[in-house]
Amino acid sequence: MNVTEETTHTQSTFEVYKRRSPEVRAVAGALRGLRQDLFHDAFAYRPLPRMSVDGPVTRRLRGRKREWAAWTPHAAVVAGGAVALLAGMASSSNDGKGLLSGLLALAPVLLTLVRPVGAFWLSLLGTTLIVPFSSPWNDWPWLPGNFVSHLLVLTVVAIRTRPRTAAWMWLVTAGYGFLADALVGGFASDNAPMLFLSALVLLVVTVGHIRRDAQQEVTAQQTVTAHERSRRTLLEERTTIARELHDVVAHHMSVVAIQAEAAPYRVENPPPELAKAFATIRENAVAALTELRRVLGVVRAEDYEAPDAPQPTLADLDRLLDNVREAGPAVEKVVTGAVRELPQGVELSAYRIVQEALSNALRHAPGASARVEIGYVLGGLGLRIVNGPPPAPALIKPSPGAGHGITGMRERVSMLNGEMTAGRIDGGAYEGGYEVAVFLPVAVVSEGSEGRA
Repeated sequence: MNVTEETTHTQSTFEVYKRRSPEVRAVAGALRGLRQDLFHDAFAYRPLPRMSVDGPVTRRLRGRKREWAAWTPHAAVVAGGAVALLAGMASSSNDGKGLLSGLLALAPVLLTLVRPVGAFWLSLLGTTLIVPFSSPWNDWPWLPGNFVSHLLVLTVVAIRTRPRTAAWMWLVTAGYGFLADALVGGFASDNAPMLFLSALVLLVVTVGHIRRDAQQEVTAQQTVTAHERSRRTLLEERTTIARELHDVVAHHMSVVAIQAEAAPYRVENPPPELAKAFATIRENAVAALTELRRVLGVVRAEDYEAPDAPQPTLADLDRLLDNVREAGPAVEKVVTGAVRELPQGVELSAYRIVQEALSNALRHAPGASARVEIGYVLGGLGLRIVNGPPPAPALIKPSPGAGHGITGMRERVSMLNGEMTAGRIDGGAYEGGYEVAVFLPVAVVSEGSEGRA
């Protein structure tokens, strides 16, 4: 076996071993994580962003105070650096050495504002450089200034990065401390206090990270759930409307087919052309009815049964209002304009809108009086349903609904190309209550065209 074949065989054996050994994969993954978190682009420029001023306290500030509040994290880091500077200067009796110790403690803290991971390495470097210039060596390896500085650096970097980076920094700090104790002995080691305090601080920061991520995930999930709920509500309402319209249209098409079939027998000796025309009308009505049932029938649930009674119209509104009055609140009905028969789809949608608006009033404002206004105007039908605030909110609590009522009403209005507004009432007799205003357009049919039809 030559050198090339032996090398290939060795590499192949190593690849198989690595592929089959979970320990090797775990170590390789850990080394990749260490390199990515602490070595790759360690001194990259990552400025500390300003704080959001939308919090419960900062949003109350005005003018310059609100702008200054955004720099609170930067001010806190600078204040921590000042504490490290004073601690470093106080650790040495010599003014020159004390100033040098203080500056080496201050620099890493300030560097966390722009290069967080690089500040960690600078802190370790500063701790090593200041030792020969500090006397006496009462503490080892963390002198007072470096102790405060490194603890602040670990805290700031952990806040600005992720928990895995914080874990790597703590392990590197522990390794540095143990190595320093092994190389230079005979001094009082403060490695244990550093590791204990830093572990405690990093644990608190990590818990904060996890809590924040969990809150963001919950918020995102709630947003998705609310969107899906709204979409499902819309689809359910469309399904309900399609079922009702299917029953209405199917009824009328059936009547057309029956009348077209019976019409030739009501005329003595009808012309062949007339009989043929009625037969064509019946065939088209039956074909349209079959196609309608095939297309719209898919929206029916398996357990859905077509209602035996006809769909409600505005003529049945008094019975609905009587049922609402039996529940307690006073309901007033006002009709303006010339009452006329409207297309059944408009009548059904108008009835359902009034029904849903009154149901919302019963749920959200129990005991409040209501008013239903119906206006027959040129070109359409106007609806206005208003209710006042609950008379005794402290005694009777509103019943929270699923939020489907307004969505269903808007969907019905949209399918009829109408307009709708809904919101709180600011003034008038029903101040503090709720108002639903709807306009449903209806095509105007002239008498001449009606006669020709």
